[in-house]
Amino acid sequence: MVGDDLITVLGNKYNTDILTATGDAKSAQDLSDQLDVPIATCYRRINELEEADLLELHDRPLSDEHRRVKVYRRRVDGVEVDFRDGLTVEVEERSAVKNRLDDVWRDLSSRK
Repeated sequence: MVGDDLITVLGNKYNTDILTATGDAKSAQDLSDQLDVPIATCYRRINELEEADLLELHDRPLSDEHRRVKVYRRRVDGVEVDFRDGLTVEVEERSAVKNRLDDVWRDLSSRK
């Protein structure tokens, strides 16, 4: 994604809050409740962040009602914006180690 486009996405209301909250995987409903964001807005922001490659579908576990629930996790650990010599945007992706640890934890949790 081009720097200008990324700044636009990050500038939209709730997007940075959603990214901050999804260090651990969360459902749209969890995010809506935690951040006090209307659920329809939350889904729109999730879609926008997915399209920008900042957020990803992490899993689809079964809920207590035995329905599949999508849970999302951020794909980045940081975004650095610099205006000194023109606009530059650097994205720090989540490390493979963090992703692997999350996957191992999810597998262990699902065996309970």
